[in-house]
Amino acid sequence: MLDTNLKNQLKTYLQNLKRPVELVVSADDTPKAQELLSLAKDIDGLSELISLTQSQGERTPAMSVRDPSAQTTISFAGLPMGHEFTSLVLALLHSGGHPIKLADDLVAQIRDLPGQYQFETYVSLSCQTCPEVVQALNMMAAINPNITNVMIDGSLFQDEVNERNIMAVPSVYLNGEPFSVGAISVQEILNKLDVNAAGRQAEQISQKEAFDVLVIGGGPAGASAAIYAARKGLRTGIVADKFGGQVAETVGIENFISVKATEGPKLVANLEAHVHDYDVDIMDNQRALSLKSGELFELNLESGAQVRSKTVLIATGARWREMNVPGEKEYRGSGVAYCPHCDGPLFKGKRVAVIGGGNSGIEAAIDLANIVEHVTVLEFDVKLRADEVLQRKAASMGNIDIITQAMTTEVTGDGKRVNGLNFTDRATGESHHVELAGIFVQIGLIPNAEWLTDTLELNARGEVVVNNKGETSIPGVFAAGDVTDSAYKQIIIAMGSGATASLGAFDYLIRNEAPQAEQAA
Repeated sequence: MLDTNLKNQLKTYLQNLKRPVELVVSADDTPKAQELLSLAKDIDGLSELISLTQSQGERTPAMSVRDPSAQTTISFAGLPMGHEFTSLVLALLHSGGHPIKLADDLVAQIRDLPGQYQFETYVSLSCQTCPEVVQALNMMAAINPNITNVMIDGSLFQDEVNERNIMAVPSVYLNGEPFSVGAISVQEILNKLDVNAAGRQAEQISQKEAFDVLVIGGGPAGASAAIYAARKGLRTGIVADKFGGQVAETVGIENFISVKATEGPKLVANLEAHVHDYDVDIMDNQRALSLKSGELFELNLESGAQVRSKTVLIATGARWREMNVPGEKEYRGSGVAYCPHCDGPLFKGKRVAVIGGGNSGIEAAIDLANIVEHVTVLEFDVKLRADEVLQRKAASMGNIDIITQAMTTEVTGDGKRVNGLNFTDRATGESHHVELAGIFVQIGLIPNAEWLTDTLELNARGEVVVNNKGETSIPGVFAAGDVTDSAYKQIIIAMGSGATASLGAFDYLIRNEAPQAEQAA
């Protein structure tokens, strides 16, 4: 199952096991089940601390990773390859006593959770967001024996997916009931399970001393800014809704100079690891609400926390633009999707649409065409805006239709899931209906700057206006990345602008007398 190179790598990882691990496989004669059994046998042969048994389970094919000493169980329904192979490796390591990279307070909180928690996480093996969620729940399951998690390959267990009307991944169920859809971190999971957790976290944040530089946002611009500030010896903090931002949902990255090819989650993991190399206070799962000026800037968070700083650097990035038509919100996660790489496999053999004819739209159409029966691309303009090479590739595929001058007017459905969309031909004014199972919206980004409308100067597109030093309309407040009026939105440009703005903040601090802590009290 595993090639020699992968076996050697895995054998090296498994040398970190400190105690026995049991693999329990449920397999029948089907090809996927036999592949899973072959994988389990390969793993069993790589460490004396691993033992393999077979037992008929609730789902087949499936494999459970058990720590007999701690009585913990982590399960995989399907074949955990693709992006989820890392989840399997981490499950083995954590079940075998390898330290879990979580703060001590989070580990204690997980261990002390009362009650029984049976999680089921539906994924697609091409989903880049899914491993983050699977690994978060697996870590919790490795800490608390009353928590279990099973990763379920949605494309393999299609009957379950259809029965539960799952049309977006990762979809998490807790004790048989819907729990979450999309990215969710350990802290966010705890906040949902422990109703007092968010309040305690907000109180702890509010008690922190004032920062020299407070970075808002954990994407490439924010990470770069934090590293540059910390290297200058400044007291640096990061407030982020989630680390990585849009990059975490990016599949292939081939224009990051000096790195020939990488993937979004890998880059995000490297960014976060780099930030952790410095003395940076990361406050994640926090969303900015408002910013007040004074002797110290005061950032108010949606959680109720308040953070003070001498300078502020805004790097909140951007999010997917929505169509804002009837039916879009109602069927989000039930046929309306924004990540073709994550949710595309759930529409295997079905007809879908892509809204948008730019690079992201045509790339999505090409990727989906390899999975689904047919793709209809709807572009508002008179012509596509994608690069010529992408247009030629799309035209060469026999199951992609492109309609220009098409204005989507409504998403239709049966009350449970999408069954089509309506659009108007802008050239003739005629209305049309297309029967579809899914709609992938790829019409650009919106800057995450609405909360600054009455605070900073924004341009007509809602972007923060900055100068060549990253300075905004308020002295001491800087901005970088996709949230700004930068001409181009690229990862490498965001990183560069983060460094520029951070250096600008450092220059501002050394040229202005810093307020005394007691003056701000």
